[in-house]
Amino acid sequence: MSVSLAKTPLDVIHREAGARMVPFAGYEMPISYTSIVAEHQSCRQRAALFDVSHMGRLRFDGEGSEELLDKLLTRKVADMPLGAVRYSLICNHEGGVLDDVLVSHLETPSQQRYHLMVVNASNRTKILNWVEQLLPEFPRVTLSDRTEITAMIAVQGPLAIETSKRLFRFDPSRLRYYQATITDQYSKPVLVSRTGYTGEDGFELICRAEDATRIWENLMLIGREAGFTAAGLGARDTLRLEAGMPLYGHELTEEIDPLTAGLKFACTFDGRDFIGAEALTHLSSNPNEMVRVGLLPKTKRPAREGYPIYNADGDQIGHVTSGSQSPTLNHPIAIGYVRREDSHSEALQIEIRGTRVATEIVQLPFYRRPNQSSGEK
Repeated sequence: MSVSLAKTPLDVIHREAGARMVPFAGYEMPISYTSIVAEHQSCRQRAALFDVSHMGRLRFDGEGSEELLDKLLTRKVADMPLGAVRYSLICNHEGGVLDDVLVSHLETPSQQRYHLMVVNASNRTKILNWVEQLLPEFPRVTLSDRTEITAMIAVQGPLAIETSKRLFRFDPSRLRYYQATITDQYSKPVLVSRTGYTGEDGFELICRAEDATRIWENLMLIGREAGFTAAGLGARDTLRLEAGMPLYGHELTEEIDPLTAGLKFACTFDGRDFIGAEALTHLSSNPNEMVRVGLLPKTKRPAREGYPIYNADGDQIGHVTSGSQSPTLNHPIAIGYVRREDSHSEALQIEIRGTRVATEIVQLPFYRRPNQSSGEK
């Protein structure tokens, strides 16, 4: 029995551009238009547009929404200034990660304040169900799923903001990293946030579904001379891998906690009583034996998800969670989990297609754009 896949508001655009479409998280999504490497390099050198409309967009309105989110998220929400965006995690009671999210504190043109949470596409239903269990405690909070009535576009690369800014009433270059505002593009309302998932500067915008095609076309038109290209899921994955960013289902799961994943910065304790806080407080004093690391295999073959990692004694001490050829470094790179006691070893090996090859542990990220702050999140 075939499963019906959803389409984003930009589906026709992708097909007319000759994109190769694949099933992903319940949607038909473009994996590439030309080649993954070409789209990757366009993002690193100029700018690329990504349709990320499959990501879930959940809006929280009403008195008590800050308190609800403070209970739900590992990172504090109550002190977020208007226009702020924060990366955070949603954990279960054992401290395992249900999802990693972005939450924004926003205000409509009519001065109504609300919070918007962007969740991973594959986790949207799970997170909706998880949040709905909390709603009876916060009777004045309204949760609305905005995913199907909106679209989301990422514009990423060193030329993204400077080239695109004259399209908007508000200049996106005035935003600091992890800030957002509501403005418009030729009278079409858009939410613009200076965020991304590529390691490059740029922005992500959310618009009404019916406006998505025109907004995408305007961005491509204004970026034509600068060399803007459309890019698919393939390049998005190699870009985030070079940037050392975790991917849910790979580096993050319900069995992996934020501290083990190296995401302590996204956990604000300070006596807070968020879901999973007790377990994470215990883990902060009694760390998991596994840690997330960057891996540089000394071979031309990429190490893929699930490949085992061995120490000098031949003991399996971990596994690869993501791996690919790096178009920027022109070398295979990988992320994985290894035993803490082996995380500084210089004699590790990854088994790639039946052959064990020497592997160097390196500090993440593999790629950092010029002038990027080391503390930028």
